[in-house]
Amino acid sequence: MRLNDHQREAVEATEGRVRVVAGAGSGKTRVLAHRFAYLVNEIGISPSNILCLTFTNKAAQEMKHRIAKMVDSGSVNDFICTIHSFCVKFLRREIYRIGYPKNFLIIDEEDAKGLAKQAMQDFGIDRKRTTAERFLKGIAELKGYEPDLYITNFLMPGSDTEVRDAKERYLKLQLKQYALDYDDLIYFTIHILTHYPEAYDYWTDKLNYIMVDEVQDLSGDDWKLLHLLAQRHGNLFVVGDPDQAIYEWRGGNPRIFVDFKARTDIILNRNYRSTPDILDAANSIISNNQNRVPKELFTSRLNERKITYHHCKSEKEEAAFVASTIAKEIKDGAKYHHFAVVYRSSFLSRNIEQALLKEQIPYTVWGGVRFFERREIKDIISYLKITVSDNDDLAFSRIANVPSRKFGAVTLGKLRDRAEAEGLPLYTTLRKHIDDKDFNRPSIRRFVELIERARTFSAETPVSELTDWLMKNSGLADMYRTDETEERLENIAELINSMKEFELTRFDEDETDAGHYLQEIALYTNPDFEKDGSNVRLMTIHQSKGLEFPCVFIIGLTEGVFPNHRSIRERRKDGEEEERRLMYVAVTRACDMLYLSESEGYLNDTGALKYPSRFIGEIDTSLLDIEGNPDPKLLEGTRSMVKVLNDEIFGAKDEVWQSGTVVSHKVFGEGIIKSYDPAAKSYRVKFGDIIRNLLPRVLNKL
Repeated sequence: MRLNDHQREAVEATEGRVRVVAGAGSGKTRVLAHRFAYLVNEIGISPSNILCLTFTNKAAQEMKHRIAKMVDSGSVNDFICTIHSFCVKFLRREIYRIGYPKNFLIIDEEDAKGLAKQAMQDFGIDRKRTTAERFLKGIAELKGYEPDLYITNFLMPGSDTEVRDAKERYLKLQLKQYALDYDDLIYFTIHILTHYPEAYDYWTDKLNYIMVDEVQDLSGDDWKLLHLLAQRHGNLFVVGDPDQAIYEWRGGNPRIFVDFKARTDIILNRNYRSTPDILDAANSIISNNQNRVPKELFTSRLNERKITYHHCKSEKEEAAFVASTIAKEIKDGAKYHHFAVVYRSSFLSRNIEQALLKEQIPYTVWGGVRFFERREIKDIISYLKITVSDNDDLAFSRIANVPSRKFGAVTLGKLRDRAEAEGLPLYTTLRKHIDDKDFNRPSIRRFVELIERARTFSAETPVSELTDWLMKNSGLADMYRTDETEERLENIAELINSMKEFELTRFDEDETDAGHYLQEIALYTNPDFEKDGSNVRLMTIHQSKGLEFPCVFIIGLTEGVFPNHRSIRERRKDGEEEERRLMYVAVTRACDMLYLSESEGYLNDTGALKYPSRFIGEIDTSLLDIEGNPDPKLLEGTRSMVKVLNDEIFGAKDEVWQSGTVVSHKVFGEGIIKSYDPAAKSYRVKFGDIIRNLLPRVLNKL
């Protein structure tokens, strides 16, 4: 494929600040690779003077591969990399300036959690009240607030600042190991560039041209680094799409790209991937956002089939629809790898996985783990297995020390030796020898008592109730609440939901116990499943970015799930717009065929009735084949649900109270409104000598 006019303009725009707004499927990777080759082959720039930054390591490898085909051997170097990889290269050369060794440590999220737990323990912080994950968010905020200050006061060798709290203790633990996390890589690079002129002169002189991909997902500090590096030569070429900014929740700031002042502005809006109807749907959805650079994707392709919107009576029916549709397409000659099923949250994969297995359709959870193979699910299932039977040594070994009960490898090894000598299962052996000195500890005795108590009522107790009891009494519930991510908690909620579904189908047969449930899911937990070859891909929308498939199913299009109401409550308008950008990304993964689906029922977290996502209503109905006879009242319910949420977050729009209006607050008492902030949808209210910013929903007019 030759370059089109706009692509060629971008490739040949070599000087100054250049902004390229590249729509989905418009060939931005092609443009970046060709521009690198153009600088080397036509302009004569040495590759060692070009910095080309990508968002992921995978994208960097693809970029190197493409460029290698267009330039002489040896013209592809290590400066085609991610921004963090560049910072590592920079710091290996320059970090000696602040007293760190060249081989400083880089810690990942798990390492950081370990340091966090140690710091919290040192200061007596109860992890049932504050999780390690929340603690690390506080660390990130501390570092981001004033990077120079935290580096100078706590992470400089020889700094003797008094440690006053757990956060400062965490920083000192980092310094002790000369360890940097991913945020530090950026901050330390900026610190050295701004404080050491020799380093600044070397790097700004060396990097004649800087090219950056996926800039809509960069943070403010990432941008600060780019501007520093490009200050001398001024050649900064940035490529991105504000409509595909889906990492704002972790620091991305698409507004910086929207407001970027460039010498040359280019929009790539010719799409080479999708049919016109798919692009029209994507355009109609994203046009509802405000924080964007206006553009309309178009294509020279012809339509093949209309987009299908399929309404279902239940999640199980929705999953069956997806599986049966794929099975039919396979019979008509399609390949398994032509299909992708994408969803907002990973817990939504459970029903789809079970339906695909029932249809004997091979699948892969792309970038993730199959539902019944996820750590938290296997832990819970293992407790059930030991409750039902002594004979599962794998299950016993998995949970003997989960949560920690001082049943480590040495103790387990002694138990295995004893069990092998006597020809007994591990749990039977433990129960038999619980009074022996090797096993007679309060924590291990409590574990045996727990399993025995569970067994006394497991046959007469529905599996969901037994699971709830086991989680509370084993400590699993506290463990997951304190140290794990929201995703794990969602997966556990979905597991309980699957148990309740099972109980409904087996109630008449009186087969709702753990034993029958384990038999039911044996197929889904069987590890002997072909993982290679041509598979259907299942993935979250975040994992789908950058990929494309002939046929895409977007499932779980339920208001509250997608868009995610928790995200909107936490981040208000920014959260809503990011959710819509996720929908835009999902739609534009499809090349030839797109299916949208949702189901009736009740939401797992609130128990509220389910209504179709607002995003379905943002697509012109002329673009859709509508199946499943959705009741028009459901879309009315969506509108009502959106209004209630907006009123809760932003306040009702009917009336704006004037300055001087007397109001009351349940905590602050009586106050007087001083002004209204339309952007924040909040009031400045004076209570005595103190002014507070408050949302309308917490105020009562007197």
